[in-house]
Amino acid sequence: MALIPPEDAVILDGAAGPRGAHDAPRRSNPASAAHPAPAVGAAVRTFVATLTGKSPKTERTYTTALARFQEFLEEEGLPASAVPTDALPATILERFYAWLVQSYGRDRRATVATYLAGARAFVAFLDRRGLLAPETTSEQMRGHLREVIGKAPYKTPRVDRALPLIVVEADRSPLPAPGPKHERARLEVLRDRAVLHTLFSTGMRREEAARLNREDLDDGWSAQALITGKGDKERVAFFSDEALTSVRAYLQARADRYAPLFLRHDRKRGRARGSGENLRLSPLGIWRVVKRYAALAGVEASPHDFRHAKASTLLNRGAKLSEVQDILGHASPETTKKIYAHYETAHLRDVFDRYSASVTELASEVRRRFPPHP
Repeated sequence: MALIPPEDAVILDGAAGPRGAHDAPRRSNPASAAHPAPAVGAAVRTFVATLTGKSPKTERTYTTALARFQEFLEEEGLPASAVPTDALPATILERFYAWLVQSYGRDRRATVATYLAGARAFVAFLDRRGLLAPETTSEQMRGHLREVIGKAPYKTPRVDRALPLIVVEADRSPLPAPGPKHERARLEVLRDRAVLHTLFSTGMRREEAARLNREDLDDGWSAQALITGKGDKERVAFFSDEALTSVRAYLQARADRYAPLFLRHDRKRGRARGSGENLRLSPLGIWRVVKRYAALAGVEASPHDFRHAKASTLLNRGAKLSEVQDILGHASPETTKKIYAHYETAHLRDVFDRYSASVTELASEVRRRFPPHP
């Protein structure tokens, strides 16, 4: 069954034939009456249908971004239901950026960047399928956008040195006595301890922690877990003994075999279905755990601060940037270097101090090797 109705179908290259790996993609002739370019709205639906292999979050994000893109086109007098894709001007991304900034303000950089990412992915999709105007490419569109935006600088993370006190606060929280009367409260405390130790130990993103299953850690007996991170990339996450101890304490108190590692225990969670997936603690739930104990400890922090703290600790104690990249799951070493370059400078200073020599020291060596003639 076709994913897109016939009237929405995107017409791709007509004739098939062998092509070299580096040949430019062949485009259908936009001016051809037999194969006119589709309307932008139809192309958006086709693009969204290709996202089924992506994570649900990516699919939702791109869908929302393209809804904003179509709102922008409507205001520009380019209704997505009628305007063909080959009528999109090369400046459309920079104009969309200006519209987003005007709509959301310059302080909402993350929102603007997210919506731009969806639009960039869409125009790249159109370019690959030859659905832009012949003289227009997605790279050209991105070039116009770069000229307007420039390169956004990475700000050095500022993490409160008191961050470990959040974990200490959870460990010190009174643990309700066992028994039906206090079961929910007891499980929440044990879960919160396990969540905070996991974030502190591994440097995971909260979305990654929320996706953990108990089998990933062999019920708390495996010191490492293969996890799926950002961009659906797999990596190994390492757990400290403290983290594993807290995980085991939580799972032993649960007395269930539900798959998710971290569960909701509030009264509104409903009944478990199947493997208990509907009870899984969400990324927002993890954020709330961090905020609750951060407030009790008097520390300003978010789940991502644990990630920065992990990287900072590793680098300050001698880990290489490339090693931290692998531990954190950064797709590019440039990301790690841009964010944590100041730590590399600190290590260079350490090398400088340890291996440099003073004038006096070097002069003494010269005198020993070449004593003056009598």
